[in-house]
Amino acid sequence: MINSNVVPWSTKCRFVRLPFFRACIAIAVVASLVASATVADAQAIPRITFEKYTLPNGLEVILHQDHTTPMIAVDTWFHVGSGDEKVGHTGFAHLFEHLMFMGSEHVPTGQFDQLLEAAGGNNNGSTTEDRTNYYETTPSNALPLALYLDSDRMGFLVQALDASKVDLQRNVVKNERRQRVDNVPYGKAHETILAALYPKGHPYSWPVIGSMADLSAATLDDVKNFFRTYYAPNNATLVISGDFQIDSAKALVTHYYGDIPRGPALPAHPVPPSVVIQRDTFLVLQDRVQIPRVYYAWPTVKDFSRDDAALNVLASVLADDKNSRLYKRLVYDLQIAQDVYAGQQGSRLAGYFQIVVTPRKGIAPARVDSIVRQELAKLERDGITSRELARVQNSTRSRFLRSLSTDLGTAELLNRYNYFAGDPDFIERDAARYDAVTRADVQRVARTYLSIPKVVLTVVPEGETSMMLKGGDE
Repeated sequence: MINSNVVPWSTKCRFVRLPFFRACIAIAVVASLVASATVADAQAIPRITFEKYTLPNGLEVILHQDHTTPMIAVDTWFHVGSGDEKVGHTGFAHLFEHLMFMGSEHVPTGQFDQLLEAAGGNNNGSTTEDRTNYYETTPSNALPLALYLDSDRMGFLVQALDASKVDLQRNVVKNERRQRVDNVPYGKAHETILAALYPKGHPYSWPVIGSMADLSAATLDDVKNFFRTYYAPNNATLVISGDFQIDSAKALVTHYYGDIPRGPALPAHPVPPSVVIQRDTFLVLQDRVQIPRVYYAWPTVKDFSRDDAALNVLASVLADDKNSRLYKRLVYDLQIAQDVYAGQQGSRLAGYFQIVVTPRKGIAPARVDSIVRQELAKLERDGITSRELARVQNSTRSRFLRSLSTDLGTAELLNRYNYFAGDPDFIERDAARYDAVTRADVQRVARTYLSIPKVVLTVVPEGETSMMLKGGDE
């Protein structure tokens, strides 16, 4: 039994912006991407035209032109996340998401935002277990400024980093943890599930934000060494997307980034063994809440692996909208739950499938659990309908098209495919994965992954541990 005070931590950033970009921005397909499209294939997922090359210092550069509007996005991915940290030294990648805005050798503290905003631009960053990104969106004539600012913090941040800056941002991150984890209803559920789902020491067994103890213990030398190891050009990819000229952009990239020295040889990315839970694990977390909440988590597969797309379709069938099975049964028909979520959380090293249900006030977790199990058994037995599959595939295609509607959305896709799929030119193949999913595939992954041992966490009001789900609850 786990007793604690107080929701799933979702990885997050300097401002209130979640790092999920699969479903970004408004709908419309950029004209430059669909020049050859006809009315007959207007819904086809277009290729993203790009040029990729590498500087001598190891920096990968990807350029995508779109002259639809006089705007650009500059999106830098450092291939480091919380999964690259070590036990006892967690939270560093997220801490740097904050420190990277604290000024570099030639850009004093506060000038980064001031210069960019004066040019009509904006910026942000995000951290996950696998990568950290920093981006700017600006009018196209501000491309030199965006590259100057980004390159200075890549090449000259450590020179301006001191104990006072680390202490300031350490306190900001610790306060963020208080606001998002420690003092928020259900705030500790996510890290509780991670610790139970993954074995001790697994790169995903701690949350992105890290622990209070590790943040407190981090020294200036620890922080500098982490930066020198991971924030070098040979561990980064720079994407420029939007209204620019190729030759001019290449010259600017060489000018601003070419002299930044290559970093040391990078530590090998960990390759942990497959995650296997021997038996159902039932946990309880006491919290300052009025209504309990139930979390189910099954180990599954990493992003872009064979069954990843089918598991995403399964999640949508279960709880994507008001027509989904769990929503319709729990929230609409029986009215015993106020919300339900399902998702396949595929990452670079591993993945898990999660269902989260919040019962309505006065409804015992055991009652919603009974319905969840009924619906999963029905799906495993009978599969899904053709109509359900078509609905999910259509909405998935819509999300692909929405993600192409802005320069930043396109830049994020290029970076994502480059790092996780090994090829920026993967969008058509990614969309084809979902088009190829069959009803039999969805039924198979439900039987394969949702019938194996899982983690079940019940978050309950303080002192109400009798609400905890246990094996055999009906």
